[in-house]
Formats: sequence, C-alpha cells, structure tokens
Amino acid sequence: MRAGTGSNAVRAGTGSHAVPAGTGISAVRAGAGVNAVRGGAGITQPLLVERVGLGRSVVAQRVAELESAGLVEGAGFGPSSGGRAPRRLRLCAGRGVVVGIDVGATSLIVGVADLTGRMLGSRQRAIDVADGPEPVLTLAESLAAELLEARRIPVWAVGVGVPGPVEFRTGLPIVPPIMPGWDRYPIRRRLRARFGAPVWVDNDVNLMALGELHAGPEPAGHMLYVRAGLGIGAAIVMDGRLYRGANGSAGDIGHVAIPEGGAIICRCGNIGCLEAVAGGAALVREGRLRSPRLAAIPDLRPQHVVEAAEDGDTAARALLRRTSALLGGTLATLVSFYNPNRLVLGGSLAPARDHVLGAIREAIHKRALPLATRDLRIEVATLPEQVSGVTGAAHLALDEVFSPANLEIWLPAGSPDQVPPTVW
Repeated sequence: MRAGTGSNAVRAGTGSHAVPAGTGISAVRAGAGVNAVRGGAGITQPLLVERVGLGRSVVAQRVAELESAGLVEGAGFGPSSGGRAPRRLRLCAGRGVVVGIDVGATSLIVGVADLTGRMLGSRQRAIDVADGPEPVLTLAESLAAELLEARRIPVWAVGVGVPGPVEFRTGLPIVPPIMPGWDRYPIRRRLRARFGAPVWVDNDVNLMALGELHAGPEPAGHMLYVRAGLGIGAAIVMDGRLYRGANGSAGDIGHVAIPEGGAIICRCGNIGCLEAVAGGAALVREGRLRSPRLAAIPDLRPQHVVEAAEDGDTAARALLRRTSALLGGTLATLVSFYNPNRLVLGGSLAPARDHVLGAIREAIHKRALPLATRDLRIEVATLPEQVSGVTGAAHLALDEVFSPANLEIWLPAGSPDQVPPTVW
C-alpha cells in the first residue's frame, strides 16, 4: 500500500502547518485521535479520552500536537456536567480536499470532498468502460480539474472505484470481465503522477458499502451490502470495517454457480453463474421476450424494467420477483455462512423495493438458519447508486490517508501533498 516505512521517507513540509521531523508525535496515537475526531460531530475532549483509551494528560498533549499541526481545531463548548464546559473538537476540514472517481460500466462520476467527506461538487458523464482506461481516465482527470479549478485547495488523496476485481495492495484491476484493456492497468501510478497525491483503488461495490457506512445513522456492525443491477456483487463489513479477503476479491458473488443457471454462458466465460440468470443482461433479455412495453425500448436497461414494474407492467413485476428469488437463494447461503445483522440492497434494483425485498426476504428466511436470520435487517441502501460510489471513493481516500501507517509517512511533512509522489 505504501513505499517507505517511516518518517525518514519524507521531506520536511514548507507550509504553515508543517510539523518538523522529530516532534515525537506517535502515528498510532495521532491516528487514534484524528479518527476519533473524524467520527464524532464536535466530539468533546473527555469523550475523546474514552474513545482512545488513554489518560487525560496524554490525550491533552496529543490534541495540542494535532492542533499545532493544523489537523484539529476547537468547535465551541459542550454541555457542562457541573464544572467547566468541555471543549468540542473537529477536523480542520478546509485544509485540503480529496478526489473521488467512480468508474461504472456506462457512467463516470467524479467528485471533490473536504476532509470530513462532505461532497463539495461532482460531475457525471456517460461512458463505455469497454473503451479502455486511456479515454475514461483522461475524462476523469478533466472533470476533476474543472472541480478543483475554482477551489485552489491542495489535493490530499484520490479514491477510485472500478466495476471489476481489484488487487487492493497494488490497486491493479485483475482480469476484469467487462473491462477489456484494463487488466493490470496502473491506475494508481497514473493518477498519482497527475494529482501529486496518494491514490487508492477498489472494487466499486466495496466503495458503495463505504458510502453506506458513512451515511448510516448507526454503527454498521456486520453488514452485507449487495449491488444488484447490470452486474451482481457484494461487499462484506465486519465490525464496521470492510473485509476484502486475501487479495481483494471477497464478495464477488455474481459468478458463483447456481442450480438454476443451467448452461447459460456468463460474460465471465463460465456457465450457470448467478449474474447470468439474475443480472441486468438477463433482465433485459427476458424483458424483451415477455413485455411488449420493454421490447419497444431500443436501449433497454435494468432501470427500465424497474420503471415498468412501478407502472404496473405485470411481466416486469414477474421478472423482478424471479430475479429477487434467485438472488435471495444465494444470499441465504451467505447469511448462514457470515451471519450479518444487516443486509443492504443497492444498485439499479433498489428503487423497486416493493417488488424485490419481499421475495429476497422470503428466500432468505426459508433457506437460511433461524439463528442467522433472528436479528437480520433486510433493507434498501440509504444512498442512491449515483451518489454512493463517489461518496465511498472519497471516504476510501480519507480512511487510508488518516490510517496510522500512512500518517507516519506524511505527518512530519504537515500534509500528504508535501510528500513526493514517489514515496507513495
């Protein structure tokens, strides 16, 4: 994930908030403090003591160091419990920005967010990911430049999501089924050189799950996020954190074989995959055959099936029920295996909640273990598909840049943009 193993790998920063090397700020302790402040809206210093598990004097010293570094600032006072009112603390959100890039099969969304993850602006364009990385990433760079031009704030990090398997350690797409020309393309190296900032790349479903995590009103605990649309994929959250597996491919459920798959050839080249019979291509194929309304649409997409079902098209409704039952059968196995307390449905099928959730619930409760389903909540995503991916991309960048290991790299310099791109 990073090159270099300590503060010797960076040069001293020149900005007003630069922290000279040798100040003694522990990356782990600083990371605990910064991330506790990130996670609370105006967290008080006594509450910070509880969150990080250190003594009051140590926390006070760390807060002072972080304030001196320009990462944390006062935000008024909290309610008094009888003595002096405690100070509230917040991240200095305006010190820098992060760029989020959500590359989809047919659309590209680029956003710029502050250091709290609040989106400041975004741009969306239609693309075909099969055109290859050069035109798609050139367009992403151009849209980001438009968003950054008026702000003139340094870019601290970049997060990227792509619709295919990603080796998270290197940021390389690995044999992505619908992304010809992208296999092992150096996305990280290219964008790092363009923006002069560290770059992290992940599967798009993982980023949608991250967006959901940060949008939710309560801790996620153990969550299974399922994207059902043109493709089918899942993201696994354990104890509030993404689980990516050994190489980054955890949750790729679209290409598991199911009994109902028969001999249908999937776009991955195998036969009988869940996606081949319950994904967007199957919805479109069957929709043309079964619904005159859908057959009349030249560029038929899964969202058209959803719209037709909402308008009362009986064939579209039957297709969604069948798709949901097939999806629910696979999810029942995952629920028994993983035992999440929350299952979230995202993607283009999510707006048809009245036509899909019932069938998914029925299949899961029929086939999964009773103990696994006892406390399970099955619901649609809080964020729409057009927002969740780019939001998650921004939070990926923030989570990584503020991790203790990466704070060790840039904290002595004052900010990530003060570190040579070759270090990352």
